[in-house]
Amino acid sequence: PALPRSKDAAGENRDPQNRPKASLADGEHLHSAPHNLQPCLRTQDCRSSFAEFKRPNQKFYEMVQDFRETLESVPLSLTDMVETHRICVCVRKRPLNKLEETRKDIDVISIPGNGSLLVHEPKQKVDLTKYLENQAFQFDYSFDETTTNEVVYRFTAKPLVYAAFEGSMATCFAYGQTGSGKTHTMGGDFRGKNQNSSTGIYYFAARDVFSLLSHRKYSHLNLSPYVSFFEIYNSKVYDLLNDKAKLRVLEDERQQMQVVGLEEVFVSEAEDVIKLIELGSACRTSGQTSANANSSRSHAVLQIALRRNDRAGTLYSKFSLVDLAGNERGQDVNSNDRNTLNETAEINTSLLALKECIRSLGQNKDHIPFRMSTLTRVLRDSFIGEKSKTCMIAMVSPSMASCDYTLNTLRYLLPVCSELSVCMVCLCRVYSVNGVFPSRGRVKELNGTSKASAAAKQQEPVNSSAEEVSPCSSLR
Repeated sequence: PALPRSKDAAGENRDPQNRPKASLADGEHLHSAPHNLQPCLRTQDCRSSFAEFKRPNQKFYEMVQDFRETLESVPLSLTDMVETHRICVCVRKRPLNKLEETRKDIDVISIPGNGSLLVHEPKQKVDLTKYLENQAFQFDYSFDETTTNEVVYRFTAKPLVYAAFEGSMATCFAYGQTGSGKTHTMGGDFRGKNQNSSTGIYYFAARDVFSLLSHRKYSHLNLSPYVSFFEIYNSKVYDLLNDKAKLRVLEDERQQMQVVGLEEVFVSEAEDVIKLIELGSACRTSGQTSANANSSRSHAVLQIALRRNDRAGTLYSKFSLVDLAGNERGQDVNSNDRNTLNETAEINTSLLALKECIRSLGQNKDHIPFRMSTLTRVLRDSFIGEKSKTCMIAMVSPSMASCDYTLNTLRYLLPVCSELSVCMVCLCRVYSVNGVFPSRGRVKELNGTSKASAAAKQQEPVNSSAEEVSPCSSLR
């Protein structure tokens, strides 16, 4: 009797000349595949193994996706209530850029909400077993990649605008790795090489300043807004509104730090601020780094000073918006140029000084080490006094290649967070490559965002020979 057609097709496939060729990704050679793999190309497992070549680190990708299915996402919205803090520490995740999507990079950052953030750090044991170490961080607010600049502004810088009208010296910092989205958040969206300044925190703050100036609660103060825009590059100050004129930072007889010669421009509407931002941003120092072809290599400071309408122009309050230069490890700098290495050293020194000042501010110490760098000397008013208010927005990159930088950025904030009883918890959950869950140890719940946390505490270990990973203790 004649065999079925499918059987004939299978017999033809057994002929080496008629057997279909396996599709290999770029960079793979056909002769590198083992011969014992050829007969099983029709099976489901072998097809999936060859499909893994389409995405690098496919197993890590699947483990991250499996973990995210256990999380409940609670994103922030414009209707949520804003809490006031003397020091507010937030984190924002940017989406994968075009280059990372082309490389099919893995998104290793998850933001369930309620101020929490999870870093899925890929690990590999000595026996080549792949697993994830999921480290959880807790801050005042956390923003995912779908959050707009206006939502970020509402929970970070907007309370500082109201504090400025109460007489406070308010400061908002944007901190993070180069290319993580600091300038996008502070200055506005980019459309190619052009920046839309009307969608950044700079503009939103200026808009609300003019709104509050005409409000009946503050109109009796008789205040006028003045804007200055300068950068700090290699410990030197340059005026971005006056052809990058070099300025000096001196201390007056009242022990107040003054930027001598800094131009303050009176503004009458928010559109005037946009013009000044575009003028200053075009003069800002930038350079090429390993992570960003157009990286800001200086700290940009936009200050909105509220002065009384008297003869002396008495300063009532000041609101500083600081776009910090991107932090980068010296060992990761590709260029051996002396100026580039000095740039990196100066940036890291000033960021370390800033951290110490904010930490001392959170501890209510009598001594604030603001003389450690030019950046902290210029912003001395933001650290001295009971009415000082500060907000730190940390920007993180979601790609697997930037995982080390992301962890460094988050750990930079820990000395600040620990003094404010904002804790960090290491939630270590291990996945094996074959999908078997080893012992999970004692898993601490993260603000109730993980649905599987409670069940994980009571679940028996599937693989008793696997190494147990204990969660790190909270830092307070």
